[in-house]
Amino acid sequence: MRRLFGAHAYGPGPAAQCGWSADIPDAALDGPALPGSATTDVAIIGAGYTGLTAALHLARAGVPVTVLDEHFPGHGASGRNGGFCCLGGSHLSSQEIATKYGASALAEWRLTERAAIDTVQAFLTDHAVDAQTHSNGETILAHSPRAFRDLITLSAEVEAERGLRAALHTPQDLSDLGMSGPWHGGLTIPLGFGLHPRRYLKGLRDAALAAGAQIYAHSPVTALTPGAPHRLTTPHGTLSARRLLVATNGYSSENLPPWLGARFMPAQSNVLMTRPITPDEQAEAGWTSAQMAYDSRNLLHYFRLLPDGRFLFGMRGGLLSSRRADEAMHKATRHHFDRLFPAWSHVESPWNWSGMVSLAAHGLPFAGAIPDLPNAWAALSFHGNGVAMGSFAGALLAQLIKGETPALYPSVMRVPPPRIPLGRFRRLAMPFAYAARGLADLR
Repeated sequence: MRRLFGAHAYGPGPAAQCGWSADIPDAALDGPALPGSATTDVAIIGAGYTGLTAALHLARAGVPVTVLDEHFPGHGASGRNGGFCCLGGSHLSSQEIATKYGASALAEWRLTERAAIDTVQAFLTDHAVDAQTHSNGETILAHSPRAFRDLITLSAEVEAERGLRAALHTPQDLSDLGMSGPWHGGLTIPLGFGLHPRRYLKGLRDAALAAGAQIYAHSPVTALTPGAPHRLTTPHGTLSARRLLVATNGYSSENLPPWLGARFMPAQSNVLMTRPITPDEQAEAGWTSAQMAYDSRNLLHYFRLLPDGRFLFGMRGGLLSSRRADEAMHKATRHHFDRLFPAWSHVESPWNWSGMVSLAAHGLPFAGAIPDLPNAWAALSFHGNGVAMGSFAGALLAQLIKGETPALYPSVMRVPPPRIPLGRFRRLAMPFAYAARGLADLR
């Protein structure tokens, strides 16, 4: 495998202090490695939301499917994200999508965002999975007067494009709603919910296994030989498959398959989780709401009060990955937390971790056939919104692999991601991109 970050970023280190593992430990998601040689119809690389959702839908249709994961299901971002099942998946504005792809493409995309949330909700309901869901949509908090003016514009867009009435909030409104802070106002869009990412993932894994899917842990694909069949080599065996799905997102390799090279930018996101905050401490800070929220910065912060009283707080991650770099980012994340929630500066945060998201140069997620590689598909670059959109992509690709015509397959998700300039050196551009976004946040 060829990856942009060093080995530490893809190993157990960054997730060693993941707060979700206190409830669903790694051992509850683990499984056997691929034993020797095997044959299947569909091979899936990556046992996250996309890969497991695709495996579930294929197995239920009677398609032999085998999933391979480098570590265990949910080792990547699917098992350590912030648990925001919400709108998103693209970095483009409404105007950018409409200008480049047309008004109908924008309308289709808005339907897709809603359908992605519904995909997760339907699974949780159908399989009676208790993922500790909460929150009536998501609240965006304005970090500046200019940002609040932008939220006023956004509220009109939400009504026009989604047929929803988004609620604008003054700072006093936010205080009354239990979301006090240094905010200049807010906007609540009543779509989406928060969840426990590992409970959702374990539900997917268990359902896929029950449907007949084969799932192997500790089986990194070290070589891929395309053909009829495709041959996937792992340290302990070889898997031959008629069809292939690559669902590795931010943990992808540049050469598995080579088409992926320079078509995605892995970026780290850092998260801390506090001890349970008492009701009195919540009242002192003025944050008693279970609403999932994020601020309006380009380099945003996202946070929510969990059902057990712990508080989750996340932000962009570092540019390097090592034990020392992780420790530095843990301190930086704590500094940002203390600045936004000073009343909780005494509250311990025993859990700190990071994970990879995937970004694309054209700002869009991709789910479709891999060009010039017969019987192979891929899904990637959900821009930090993989809970909903990654799940939708998995269900969508299962339909495509079965030869079905999806009822909803937005044109913007069919656009293959272009190569990012600088190739394997493209991470060198990230400090400048972060600096530019940080300067924009000062306005």
